[in-house]
Amino acid sequence: MENKIILLVEDNLDDVDLTLRALKKNNIKNEIVVANDGAEALDFLFGTGKYAGRDLTLMPTIILLDLKLPKVDGLEVLQRIRENNLTKFLPVVILTSSKQEQDIVTGYRLGVNSYVRKPVDFNQFAEAVRNLGLYWLILNELPSMNKEV
Repeated sequence: MENKIILLVEDNLDDVDLTLRALKKNNIKNEIVVANDGAEALDFLFGTGKYAGRDLTLMPTIILLDLKLPKVDGLEVLQRIRENNLTKFLPVVILTSSKQEQDIVTGYRLGVNSYVRKPVDFNQFAEAVRNLGLYWLILNELPSMNKEV
């Protein structure tokens, strides 16, 4: 079975820790790449910056994307993902504490696959992460990235 990478784009270290704990609690043992800002996420996806020379055939199975990020905000990251042929079909889940209706509307307009508000309670958060993992890592089917659709 191929290695399914999760790209977690999150600047809040407490939320990174919470997400990693929730993944571990739910036995989701996939490789997790953490990008602490939008620029680092784009570097990882496009093989630039500290990720120059990275094997671009190994793309994340799912991107968990926060919105309020330093350097490049989450909505701009999403827009850049959707504009590039290499990444346009990657599943992106906005995982944020934002309750702004405009963020939801803009996220969907830019092509997000799902918008999930982070529950405050750890057990609810762990359950949300379990459901995301079950759906996006096991049930969801992706087109082959080698073929133009």
